Amino acid sequence: MLAHLVHAAPNPHLPTLVIAHGLYGSGRNWGVIARRLADRRTVLAVDMRNHGDSPRFPTQSYQDMAADLAEVIESIGAPVDLLGHSMGGKAAMQLALTRPDLIRRLVVADIAPVAYSHDQTRNARAMADLDLTRIATRAEADAALAERIDDPALRAFFLQSLDLRQHPPSWKLNLAVLEAEMPKIVGWPDTQGVFDHPTLFLTGSESHYVRPEHRDTIRALFPKARFAKLPMAGHWLHAEKPREFEEAVRVFLEA
Repeated sequence: MLAHLVHAAPNPHLPTLVIAHGLYGSGRNWGVIARRLADRRTVLAVDMRNHGDSPRFPTQSYQDMAADLAEVIESIGAPVDLLGHSMGGKAAMQLALTRPDLIRRLVVADIAPVAYSHDQTRNARAMADLDLTRIATRAEADAALAERIDDPALRAFFLQSLDLRQHPPSWKLNLAVLEAEMPKIVGWPDTQGVFDHPTLFLTGSESHYVRPEHRDTIRALFPKARFAKLPMAGHWLHAEKPREFEEAVRVFLEA
């Protein structure tokens, strides 16, 4: 089963919320938001397969990731509310379309049920090529990674998955599989079905992941879809505008 962090509400009044992170992330990335949302409900932030402390597998398909989420949800009791960002959002949509009985409300953060042309392979290679035997501190890792990745915010995000307690340090990511499975990750399996429960597509106003031309596809699969944008936020909207993101999720889930 997927590793997960549990943030338990003292007296939960609402269904459990399960959070599925995006590519190269982990449940710990969502710690602050999960703790704040756990005032009225229990919140589980999972590590997706091949990420964090979850098991390593040779595949990273959305069918497999949805099955992983289903196993977690069935172990705690359905239905739950489900929030997924980016890769985690696609896994959440896959589960909603194939096992709608497990989900009460769905939040999809900055992703659409479509295939994309961008490729994250170079980031996997940059991390995999880092000579960790010469790294002792996060600052040293950042300086070395800067030779391949210009964006300091992106480097900081990746370095959250570098375990410096190990000697030498190690990535809490199965980088070889993530690189090999990248076509599946940026793709979409054209899953058929309809999730006829309330769904929020929450995007950043500066992001281009969910475009107007995607809305017909979204509405065909999620007929009760609502759309909202966070001003001055990009693809990492939950990190860039955490309080606004949290409030939008809270209002939708508690409506």
